[in-house]
Amino acid sequence: MFNFVEKFGPIFIGLVFVLIIGTFVFVIGKGLLTWGRNNASPVITVPCRIADKRTEVWGGSGDSSANTSYFVTFEFGDGSRKEIPVPDNQYGLLVVGDQGELTYQGTRFQGFNRLAQPYSQGN
Repeated sequence: MFNFVEKFGPIFIGLVFVLIIGTFVFVIGKGLLTWGRNNASPVITVPCRIADKRTEVWGGSGDSSANTSYFVTFEFGDGSRKEIPVPDNQYGLLVVGDQGELTYQGTRFQGFNRLAQPYSQGN
C-alpha cells in the first residue's frame, strides 16, 4: 500500500520551511538594498509644490491593529513628480498647493520648507 504522507510529508515540510526562510531573506535583503541606495544618494534640495497626498492603510484583520503609511507627491518646475513616504507627524502639516523647498535623499523625506505666502482677505 502506498502511503502518500509517509513518502512526501517530510519533503513537503522541508519545502515549506525553505519557502519561509527564502521569503524572510528576500525581504531583509530588499530592505538593506534600499537602505544602502538611500545612504549612497546625495541629499537634494529642490523647489517644488505639493501636488497630492495619500494614505495607505494595511493590516487590521482580526485582532491585529491597522497601520497607515503616508505619501506626498511633489511636483517640480519641469512638470515631473516624485512621490515620497513621509512621517505621520509631517503629513498633517503639508497642504496640497503649498510651494517651497523639498529636501530628500533617495526615497527618504528629509524636510519641506514652505515659502511664505502673503496674507490676503477674501472678498
